[in-house]
Amino acid sequence: MTTKEKLSALREKMQANHIDAFIVYSADPHMSEYLPVEWQERSWLSGFTGSAGFVVVTRDHAALWTDGRYFVQAAQELKDSGIELMKDGVEGTPNYIDWIVSQISKGGRVAVNALATSHVNWKELIGRLEAKGIDLVDLPLLDEIWTERGTPSQNPVFVHPDSRAGKTAAEKLADIRQKMNEKGATVHVISSLDDVAWTLNLRGSDVECNPVFLAYLVLTLDDAVLFTDLEKLDVNARKQLDTAFVKMKPYDEFYPYLASLKHEKILVAPNSNQSIYRTLEENNEVLVAPVPGNLMKAVKNDTELEGFRKVMVRDGVAMVKFLYWLTHSAGKEAMDEYSIGEKLESFRAQGENFVGVSFNSIVGYQENGAVVHYSAKKETAKKVTGFGSILVDSGAQYLEGTTDITRTFPLGEVTDEFKHDSTLVLKGMIDLAMAKFPKGTKGFHLDALARLPLWLEGKDYAHGTGHGVGSFMNVHEGPQNIRKDMNPTELVPGMVISDEPGFYVEGKYGIRHENLITVKEWKTTESGTFYQFETLTLCPFFKSIIVTELLSEEEIGWLNAYHKTVEEKLSPYLEGAIKEWFLEMVQPL
Repeated sequence: MTTKEKLSALREKMQANHIDAFIVYSADPHMSEYLPVEWQERSWLSGFTGSAGFVVVTRDHAALWTDGRYFVQAAQELKDSGIELMKDGVEGTPNYIDWIVSQISKGGRVAVNALATSHVNWKELIGRLEAKGIDLVDLPLLDEIWTERGTPSQNPVFVHPDSRAGKTAAEKLADIRQKMNEKGATVHVISSLDDVAWTLNLRGSDVECNPVFLAYLVLTLDDAVLFTDLEKLDVNARKQLDTAFVKMKPYDEFYPYLASLKHEKILVAPNSNQSIYRTLEENNEVLVAPVPGNLMKAVKNDTELEGFRKVMVRDGVAMVKFLYWLTHSAGKEAMDEYSIGEKLESFRAQGENFVGVSFNSIVGYQENGAVVHYSAKKETAKKVTGFGSILVDSGAQYLEGTTDITRTFPLGEVTDEFKHDSTLVLKGMIDLAMAKFPKGTKGFHLDALARLPLWLEGKDYAHGTGHGVGSFMNVHEGPQNIRKDMNPTELVPGMVISDEPGFYVEGKYGIRHENLITVKEWKTTESGTFYQFETLTLCPFFKSIIVTELLSEEEIGWLNAYHKTVEEKLSPYLEGAIKEWFLEMVQPL
């Protein structure tokens, strides 16, 4: 079926059920960012494959909202689909609820799939729609249209050992129960997949690139129950759960179990799906608040941080070998954006404890670099030659940690304009990496440090500067980030975050430079405790596209010191022509 045919089939179901608008969020019952294949409803309906965005379909119109990372990609993928692109965050773009209200008369009906709708979205929708005399109903209409959506994977669930986790599952459960007590909760529902996996020191592969498995976890003050496909639990996983006194039940028994709860005070996250909330609210007091394990997971312990440092050496060696190969082979052998991504993965696969990529590599050659989350398709990938620039954003999952790195570099002659912009982006990355800041600082307080060199020339980028990163876990992890939005989460020691400003000129080039950094204590003064960042990523930058005159002495000093560290950490694992090239790359400016 084409997108237009799918929309037509959906509208038939809407008319039969007296529905005037249907919302398709990019979500599964666990509110995951990256979705199991069987829950990629928005992608299936619209053809837009980005990780963020949602579609609203009315009887006569359809529109997709997505953010600045995907404006170019969405425009390409929605072409001739009958779906209008709404650029979220851009002045003049209507809020999707306002748009729905403008399309529907009083007495109309809006439907969603409550399993794939967060409680916070449902609450906002129902409040604003009912004020206009419009009903909101749970009606999963796509179930009747998408008849070949697939089934959950049967991939095994395996143990993430305490020696890598740094804390036992039993200790984590005790910590979470302490927070439950503080909040007055008698029951806690954990529905996000990474929170379940982290809490129990288990990993899986039910979602591409993310080492998680489909499951729910329910805690009481004395009990714990894991709901998952029991056939996927091997002997060691079952033993670990027994040791932590966690009971095991089939995945399908989760909602009947919730329905059996009575007169409890139940803690659920605001982004838990609406079906969870609805099942609980009639017979219990539901406490909607951030789940305590989410912040615990974000603050890496010493064992996890040491794991990050180990895998950064491994990943850095793979990156250097890849960069040498690409810069010496482009224009001499046939390659394209897709095959380059495969080649990079092959270099990483040589490393110890490599599990897979942490996301599908973004390889954008020349103008495709301006598509922020570009994903080259095998059939349409651009041929790469020894000319112009290329942006490579990639990462890996190792048993000890997760990586995410971007390097933008020349494969041949580039313009002075490109070099100038590349240096501005690098300045911003360095300025954030050098930041010193007081305890209590939040990500949005620091975001401007990375943007200021661009802002001074009237330039900016339409994505966040930094996201949290998991420990052999999801490459995008909250609750912390560094972006313009006013996230209330404080940055505290142990958090690992990306540092990735960028600049994009549509039709010409894209630039992004990215390292991972971790928060650590700097010193205590009369003004209080101050923090700083430690840079974790180990990989050289290309000095040939740096306009030295644009960098301050302090910025040059940081870059030289960084390259010295990269040399010390990586050179023992390199040899021959690659090592000679690498040693030249890390020479001081």
